[in-house]
Amino acid sequence: MDMKIKSDDFVFLPLGGSGEIGMNANLYHYKERWLMVDLGISFPDESMPGVDVVLPDLRFIEARKDKLEAIILTHAHEDHFGAIPYLWKRLGVPVYGTAFTLALLRRKLAESRLDYKIPLHELDFNIAYDFGPFSIELVQLTHSVPDPAALVLRSDKGTILHTGDWKFDETPMLGVDTDRDRLRQLGDEGVLALVGDSTNAMVDGHTPSEAVARDGLTEAIARADGLVAVTCFASNVARLDSIIAAAAANNRSVCVVGRALNRTIGAARDTGYLRDIPDFVSETEVSLIPRNHMVVICTGSQGETRAAMARIAAGAHESIDLQPGDTVIYSSRQIPGNEPAITKVQDMLVRRGIHLITDEDQPVHVSGHPAREELVEMYGLVRPKVAIPVHGTARHLMAHAELAEDCQVKQTLIPDNGSAICFSEDKADIIGHAPVGLLTHEGGEVVDLQSDHLRSRRRMLWNGTVTATVVLSASGDLLMAPQVSQTGLCTDGQTADFVADTSLAIEDAVAEQARPDSDDSAIEQLVRTTVRQMAKSQFRLRPTVHVHVMRTDITGVPA
Repeated sequence: MDMKIKSDDFVFLPLGGSGEIGMNANLYHYKERWLMVDLGISFPDESMPGVDVVLPDLRFIEARKDKLEAIILTHAHEDHFGAIPYLWKRLGVPVYGTAFTLALLRRKLAESRLDYKIPLHELDFNIAYDFGPFSIELVQLTHSVPDPAALVLRSDKGTILHTGDWKFDETPMLGVDTDRDRLRQLGDEGVLALVGDSTNAMVDGHTPSEAVARDGLTEAIARADGLVAVTCFASNVARLDSIIAAAAANNRSVCVVGRALNRTIGAARDTGYLRDIPDFVSETEVSLIPRNHMVVICTGSQGETRAAMARIAAGAHESIDLQPGDTVIYSSRQIPGNEPAITKVQDMLVRRGIHLITDEDQPVHVSGHPAREELVEMYGLVRPKVAIPVHGTARHLMAHAELAEDCQVKQTLIPDNGSAICFSEDKADIIGHAPVGLLTHEGGEVVDLQSDHLRSRRRMLWNGTVTATVVLSASGDLLMAPQVSQTGLCTDGQTADFVADTSLAIEDAVAEQARPDSDDSAIEQLVRTTVRQMAKSQFRLRPTVHVHVMRTDITGVPA
């Protein structure tokens, strides 16, 4: 760690979520105590074969977990709380959040079948809670999930508003609008810094209301023939409510497909939401109802291969069968990095004659994040001395910082993951950097994405594999031509020449460079180097090379 944090330093330190969208994990320090705000996941891209989930590296705070007070969750989205089942055991502290956040987390934990119990504690809005040297207050927000909260962190050094994800929406359809009055009061009291959502910092205007999406869905379903399938984020309870209302307005029944959706609906009902909706049709009964009277809500809006939408698109789902002329509505945005997977699923639908509707075609989705006009209004209410944009790529953060400067914020500071930002009376400075990285969950264990076996997997994905076998006598002579095979390195038409040339090159190398006393490991390295040189010279690739050295009792080359 390239820094020294003093006891009375008031510090913000993101371990994830700055310079990227997803994997939010933030730390605050004061008087030798730490608080963690959110602990989320990110999703893999095409460079991570076999990886289902990406997790933040917590080694910095693991080394100080005896000084960690708690984990406080702003809301129930995977990129803010999804890492709890994987990483909580490394920290072992109580977890706090609002009612719906904890209700959904409890259901996730139950499905995870953990062999330990996580202490969960509910917090209410507009009440001061003490966590060591910090005083914490939650402020009601509007987002695409119930009970989202901004976090007010007070210390002797000043007050920080950590916004989490939010928007202004006077007709949210479920829940209430962001608490402007409390935000204004905080501004009057004085806010040292705003650590804020940058997702839509490049989007002009005002994010449309959820009422717009509900109307758009109602109209899209009214125009549709046959069965309608709608995919959305499983945690977007307001959108689920809108889809159910749009279906009812068109005299259609609803079937919910996907474990995550059922988990969310159960958590919503536990906390007082979605209690007045009609009964759902079970998956097994969908085929018994006329197709033009059905709406199916399913998981998989981000192209996840195991989710319901991908299986339905491929015609591989056990209960839901789409036919030409049916309609699929994507009531969601594309998370950056997921575009190829989403396109693949959508292409399958179009090829089958399914009518595809996205938010580019009709207003069937609205964002849960603030556009530029809302950011301007937030700065007008809170009036911080320092703006620290988070929750966005570098372009998002820069656009947010420039907007904050236009709003007369005295200082803007753009963090990277690992940046330790120390606050003083009216400014902030980066005082060093903590180690950060990426982990994943595989085979029941949390492993580093740079671990040897995952690096080998990536190399095989991009460069192929070559296997070479040499058979030696006891004295080290080749008894037969080296056997070479390849997978994923070259085309079938190129294989024969590559195998022949590489076999001859191995034979020459062993004959010229191997000594009678060379052990098997030395021979393996010689063959591996030769194979890599041949692959690089012919294809400019670096394949994974497997070498097998076999010896017999024969002492020399047969006459």
